[in-house]
Amino acid sequence: MTWQKIRGHDDVRRQLDAANARGRLGHAFLLAGPPGVGKRLFATEFAKALLCENPPAVLTACGHCPGCQQVAANSHPDFTVARTPEDKHELPVEVVRQFCRKLGLKPSRGRRSVGIVEDADDFNEESANCFLKTLEEPAPGSVLLLLTTGTERQLPTILSRCQVLRFHPLPPDEMRAVLADHGVGDAATLERLVRLGNGCPGQALALNDDALWQFREVAVQLIASAKPDPVGFAVKWMEFIDQAGKESAAQRARASLVIRLLMDFLQTTLRTALGNDGTDARATQLATRVGPDAVLTLLEACNHGDYLIDRKVQLVLVVESLAGKLCLA
Repeated sequence: MTWQKIRGHDDVRRQLDAANARGRLGHAFLLAGPPGVGKRLFATEFAKALLCENPPAVLTACGHCPGCQQVAANSHPDFTVARTPEDKHELPVEVVRQFCRKLGLKPSRGRRSVGIVEDADDFNEESANCFLKTLEEPAPGSVLLLLTTGTERQLPTILSRCQVLRFHPLPPDEMRAVLADHGVGDAATLERLVRLGNGCPGQALALNDDALWQFREVAVQLIASAKPDPVGFAVKWMEFIDQAGKESAAQRARASLVIRLLMDFLQTTLRTALGNDGTDARATQLATRVGPDAVLTLLEACNHGDYLIDRKVQLVLVVESLAGKLCLA
């Protein structure tokens, strides 16, 4: 992976180059943007550029040297990543202490060490204060990269010590290029994913799953039915979630993707209820039965359900509650 293959974030790259040219490249960066927009990919490429052993240009990785390959494999001795454990909803202080301890060591392969906090949104008070000590007194040559969905979720003391790099959703043409790079060739599928991805390639690619769309048909049919079955819907939804595997992250991701597709259907239903659409017979059926105000309530319920999944509330509770609201509107 080289900078040229990271699409849609040239402005962030130019911001780094300008800061470096002025001699103001900081030791800590906050990469802020929506999920799936490319922050992790960018951070990894930045780490490669800092740890590359044969850089072809300033802040550019060759992609072939042992340093670049080890960063890509997450095995470089001067590169470390902190993330929230699967069974936790906050970033534990123990994980942060280990992360900071490793960054405090003298680099073994060069002059720099790089650390990425993938889940900076998950800091609690204790882990944030622990991290703040390293942020205030970084080891010589260390660079910290924090990935977050928004600056408002960070403590002012952390925010004030970081250079903020803002990642914006990609325009449709860039989205099409990224999806094409990942093998999405069917024109109809491509346009559907561009529309639903909201400028975030990671989200669009996650939706490129035939099983997901097949379940979407089942769910929409259940919701639009004249006599919806909330218990049956919840059971089918949990069975589909369980098929994602035993890892809770994969299960949460699948549950969230279903909500994304249901919200897309509800938005069509709302347009239909307001007289601005009529192309989907099931949306027409639901709109006729519940009316626009109820559809708005369902959209809010879906948003809240997605938030609860992100905060790692027990999935079965979220699914049962949301299935009941969707079926009993």
